[in-house]
Amino acid sequence: MTTTNDNKPQDSLLGKPAAYADHYDASLLFPISRTPARGELGLGPVVPFFGADLWTAFELSWLTPRGKPQVAIAHITVPCETANIVESKSFKLYLGSFTNTRFESSDEVRDRIRADISEAVWRGAPSQSSVGVRLVMPDMFEREKTQELEGLSLDRLDIECTQYTPDASLLSAASDEKPVDEVLTSNLLKSNCLVTGQPDWGSVQIRYSGPQIDQGGLLRYIVSFRNHNEFHEQCVERMFMDIQARCKPVRLSVYARYTRRGGLDINPFRASHPCAMPGNARTARQ
Repeated sequence: MTTTNDNKPQDSLLGKPAAYADHYDASLLFPISRTPARGELGLGPVVPFFGADLWTAFELSWLTPRGKPQVAIAHITVPCETANIVESKSFKLYLGSFTNTRFESSDEVRDRIRADISEAVWRGAPSQSSVGVRLVMPDMFEREKTQELEGLSLDRLDIECTQYTPDASLLSAASDEKPVDEVLTSNLLKSNCLVTGQPDWGSVQIRYSGPQIDQGGLLRYIVSFRNHNEFHEQCVERMFMDIQARCKPVRLSVYARYTRRGGLDINPFRASHPCAMPGNARTARQ
């Protein structure tokens, strides 16, 4: 049975002392509606982008039926059309609750995570579907390679930066010149947690076709998030909407990879058109 979700970010356990449960407890998950933040961007129920939030969980462990600990890395894909995000500390506490719980197999663990996260992110929605979950077991850890974001680095530019809260007026494009196809990256993304104000460090990739975006202005715009308080997913959607509105690309995707906190990293991807999701390969800083 679907229930409504009236959770507010300030009601979560972010920034508050919390007891760590070590036996499975799905009730620890704290979904937060995407609607308020999207409303601030002028978005309604139908959003003008595709994509997903790509999570990587590095601290996952459980017991076999005989009590032997197992470890794995979990990759979770949450579609951007879900009704909610899951607050990250609650997700950490939820995964911690697996620690002294016995499961028959890694498949059971994967299926349980998929069912619980799916329920949380779709809570309050008229219809539901499943999130993607993939577990990487220790014998496959060597395949978890690091890979930097592809593209031309904006960080090479020697610019002056004075704006540290998001300012879309920094963005511009040469609409009277020949369109281009470009992939631009920066490692200078920083924002802050919406609730605690703790720093969130990241890298961002902008891939687009259309009028050439002024690179200096784009880098200043990315830097302007430095003192901004917003969740990762919301920052990327703000970037997408601002670039779309100010630069009017024909096609656009924005992909951010944030460094991990509490054994979790969150990597939102938004695109103007249906396309394959990025491979969720971590960067060196992750």
